Amino acid sequence: MSSPVRLGARLRPTFLTLTLAGLLLHASSAWAVDPFVLKDIRVEGLQRTDPGTVFASLPFRIGDTYNDEKGAAALRALFATGLFKDVKINIDGSSVVVIIDERPIIANVTYVGLKEFDNEALTKSLKDVGIGEGKPFDKALADRAEQELKRQYLTRSLYGAEVTTTITPIERNRVNVSFNVTEGEPARIKDIRIVGNKVFSESTLLGLFEQTTSGWLTWYTKTDRYSRAKLNADLETLGSYYRNRGYLEFAVTSTQVTISPDKQNISIAITVSEGQPYTVTGVKLEGDYLGRDEEFKHLIKLKPGQSYNGELVVQTTRAFTDYYGGFGYAFARADSRPEIDRANAQAVITLVGEPNRRVYVRKVIISGNTRTRDEVIRREFRQFESAWYDGEKIKASQKRVERLGYFKEKEVNIETQEVPGAPDQVDLVLTVVENPTGSISVGAGYSSYTKLSFQGSLRQDNVFGSGHYLGVDISTARTGRVFQVSTVDPYFTVDGVSRSIEAFYRTNKPYNSLGDPFEFITQGGALRFGVPYSEDDTVFFGIGYEQTKITTTRGLPNSYFLYRQQFGEKSDSVPLTIGWSRDTRDSVITPTKGSFKRVNVELSPLGDARFGRANVQLQQYVDITNKISLGVNSELGWGFGLGGRPYPIFKHFYGGGLGSVRVFESGSLGPVDINGAYFGGNRRANVNAELYLPVPGSGNDKSFRLFLFTDAGNIWGPKDKISADSIRASAGVGISWISPMGPLRLSYGTPIRKQPGDRIERFQFQVGTAF
Repeated sequence: MSSPVRLGARLRPTFLTLTLAGLLLHASSAWAVDPFVLKDIRVEGLQRTDPGTVFASLPFRIGDTYNDEKGAAALRALFATGLFKDVKINIDGSSVVVIIDERPIIANVTYVGLKEFDNEALTKSLKDVGIGEGKPFDKALADRAEQELKRQYLTRSLYGAEVTTTITPIERNRVNVSFNVTEGEPARIKDIRIVGNKVFSESTLLGLFEQTTSGWLTWYTKTDRYSRAKLNADLETLGSYYRNRGYLEFAVTSTQVTISPDKQNISIAITVSEGQPYTVTGVKLEGDYLGRDEEFKHLIKLKPGQSYNGELVVQTTRAFTDYYGGFGYAFARADSRPEIDRANAQAVITLVGEPNRRVYVRKVIISGNTRTRDEVIRREFRQFESAWYDGEKIKASQKRVERLGYFKEKEVNIETQEVPGAPDQVDLVLTVVENPTGSISVGAGYSSYTKLSFQGSLRQDNVFGSGHYLGVDISTARTGRVFQVSTVDPYFTVDGVSRSIEAFYRTNKPYNSLGDPFEFITQGGALRFGVPYSEDDTVFFGIGYEQTKITTTRGLPNSYFLYRQQFGEKSDSVPLTIGWSRDTRDSVITPTKGSFKRVNVELSPLGDARFGRANVQLQQYVDITNKISLGVNSELGWGFGLGGRPYPIFKHFYGGGLGSVRVFESGSLGPVDINGAYFGGNRRANVNAELYLPVPGSGNDKSFRLFLFTDAGNIWGPKDKISADSIRASAGVGISWISPMGPLRLSYGTPIRKQPGDRIERFQFQVGTAF
């Protein structure tokens, strides 16, 4: 859906102008009348308007004394209703006759040729300012709507767009309004030139810009469409690049934007003055630092002897205001003032701090949440109402709301508003833009053995705006089927203890080189709780029940046959789980920095299958540049038997495919029994590394990225030796796209380390749809 066009104050009618025109036009009939006592008031010319609307607007009644001032006031009031095109007041003896010429009513509003904007959103915007079905028609408003729509097209680089308004009268004093649009093709940036640069190459500087010239991908990114706001942002990025490298006096001296006669191509020329690089020789403090000068000095990022770095100065002033905020000073200011010695290319930076007044938070106001309940957001707040303003708690609150995943990234904002008449109070206004929180995801793969395989899931992260999770996972492939229903209440208690319930039914068909059909079925459920003990840490514990049935002996691999022979066709287990996780990632969807750590231990001391199982996972993300980041994931797993019993074969780890070692077929890594069946193992290790790169021509769009990957790992049985020679490895390239239809992930790779008989699946993909 296209983003809505906004039509606001520009369309307000100038009723004063209309009123004055009416007064001048009818001066002869409404002025210069000797005052008299009214005996009757008549209204003529009404077709649809209720007479009561007219009488209510008149400043006189029967029995009142009528004069010129009241006549003029009546005209002003009637014109101000916006319902009438013309109004006259005639005097007939002791009676006043109000003659009305009603405005036509808009019967229908249509758009012809409109593609760039959404019809429904545009209709709503126009209706809000007076142009909509059932409203009186005002030619001035229609003309201004036409001009505003043209202006909106200019913001989309559609400089050749033409908009004409057609008014068609129909019966009963009604009109149809049609906006006829010829959008044309958007003007595209043909070239961008930077003049005056000597230190850095033009290609290096242009690589910083969000706006680009046309390329093979700009049909999607639209980065080749000119926008003045985006150009200003690019110029600011350019200035930051220089200032971060010591060029304190860098300046953009001129910017020229020219458009071709056919309004299809735009050229941008930027002239810069680089200046010289400066070295910082000293950093001084001035102002009021609450008697904590030494504490503030520890926050200074820029040190004497370094090249001037604007980003470090900004980080320092931000750290100062945040530190002030921790003591309740919501309106603290921290500025930097450089003292420049041009002859020696040196600078002394003076940091000026002013705490202003201390305040406390009166109210927390939430807006923008049309679906999510207020309580779901408020329970994430660490800054309480009627408490002293605390900048750190406010930042923590914003981070926790962002990590709910219910709202668009970078669209969770908290603003501080002063309370009129109360200098020691502020209100916090949290504004959010909601995301679709439901998803239907589909995964597919193809190999020479399994042929096509499909997986699907239906999930809702925010059921009815309650913050509860509900998921249904279904998958089917030659290697097995899964049906699972799960639900999570993240605030089962007011202290933030979560509760999850799941029920599942799974069938597994490990590979058998003989091609004989066999399977085992696992069904059961689990109840788990999560107890947070810090902002980033949570402890989990729970209990479950599982029953596994090995259904047949025909074609059964030897490993399963022996287990079935020893323990029977059915095996029950009661696993107890305990775990811990810590999540400091900056984003759950497209992380660029931070880490995720998880440890989970499962023990089943009761039932037929008695075992222990441990999993350790670590994810680390590093932001290398503003466009390139590195993600590393590592996992270790170990299973063992309890009470002298072997580790159950149906609890084995499997490796290969997405989430493990790509390029190798899913479930194909690890030991192979004498029948040629892959039956997994009780030990697992894998490491995945991905280098995320921007797609050429996409600017810095993190929702659409290339990645280079390398994976390594394997599965081992209890008698296998873990050695470097047994490690499988692969490498390749892929595309990650958070598309309007949902997440899409494609990868293609090649094995680096493999053994004869390994099954290879070079291409894998996963796609989802949001609703």
